[in-house]
Amino acid sequence: MSGALSHIRVLDLTRVLAGPWAAQVLADLGAEVIKIERPGSGDDTRAWGPPFLKDAEGRDTSEAAYYLTANRNKQSVTVDFTQPEGQRLVRELAAQCDVVLENFKVGGLAAYGLDYAALKAVNPKLIYCSITGFGQDGPYAKRAGYDFMIQGLGGLMSLTGRPEGEEGAGPMKVGVALTDILTGLYATVGVLAALNHREQTGIGQHVDLALLDVQVACLANQAMNFLTSGVPPRRLGNAHPNIVPYQDFPSADGDFLLAVGNDSQFRKFCEVAGQREWADDSRFISNKARVANRDVLIPLIRQVTVFKTTAEWIAALEQAGVPCGPINNLAQVFEDAQVQARGLRIDLPNSLGGTTPQVASPLRLSATPVEYRNAPPLLGEHTDSVLQRLLQLSTEQIAALRQGGVL
Repeated sequence: MSGALSHIRVLDLTRVLAGPWAAQVLADLGAEVIKIERPGSGDDTRAWGPPFLKDAEGRDTSEAAYYLTANRNKQSVTVDFTQPEGQRLVRELAAQCDVVLENFKVGGLAAYGLDYAALKAVNPKLIYCSITGFGQDGPYAKRAGYDFMIQGLGGLMSLTGRPEGEEGAGPMKVGVALTDILTGLYATVGVLAALNHREQTGIGQHVDLALLDVQVACLANQAMNFLTSGVPPRRLGNAHPNIVPYQDFPSADGDFLLAVGNDSQFRKFCEVAGQREWADDSRFISNKARVANRDVLIPLIRQVTVFKTTAEWIAALEQAGVPCGPINNLAQVFEDAQVQARGLRIDLPNSLGGTTPQVASPLRLSATPVEYRNAPPLLGEHTDSVLQRLLQLSTEQIAALRQGGVL
């Protein structure tokens, strides 16, 4: 392997999304990732379907699409570490790894001798990353945390949804488990920082990631709007709290997005819309004025945009240099010329004799590009090969462990 992290081995004790997402990013960058799963059932998301991957005859397999989201480039090893022999195997694997990722409840792995203190004793240079709902300390530390809960508790749902007074108003979660994804990305950054520190000092460390911390950190400008004003932001639907016009507008055949980022772009929009007088109107002449008078301006724009199709608006506005775009469904996304040109859909050969569709990594590295080595593995697909290669177990020893329910 020639990836940037091809010298790194990761023991992945995570399941569902945040942890597996971090492990997949590391795997895409070349790390060897060994995914430890429960014998018989594996990662919870293997059963989170339909939909399921189809085989060559179009029949459902046992591989749920959700599981396929975050587990490519990994090796699946089944170990029951509730048993002493299973704990021993995981400790021996950890001794040969650079990174351990886990997302059990706080203290959950201590009972099995697989917590940071225990594994640090067998591998002092280990980077041990824990992902939990609320972190390793604080009054909520023992609670389970799920993306949906955290979007509510962490304030994101108070910012998402139609404004009060409109039909369908009320808090709304984001359409993907965004907090999990962001936590996985922050976990990756933390692991890479810890690896760099170890490279300089030879010292490993514990990385503590909490979904709530990440959610609050990623409130970005909305958090600063509150901290500087003391006024909690309100839901604005697709509108922007700091920029106007920056939202969806109706067209003759649907809707489109207008993203005016400065006064020059607003003037160009007014010219395309045949409303040059708006650009010189004191109520709309600056972004500050437009934000203050959004309730006047937005209805005026809506009255104009309905007379052209989405395609007509996009063609005219792009020609004028005004940021805009369609609102695509996922079929349209993967049919888009730019998406196809960037190769954002890939298909990887799988062990079932077919292929597994995947969304490509967005990382583009000129010297150490992402490599797609294998599709998300079947449950326990690599158990024998990993235990033979890393722990030098014989075929007979593996068979005995399997007979005892450890594998």
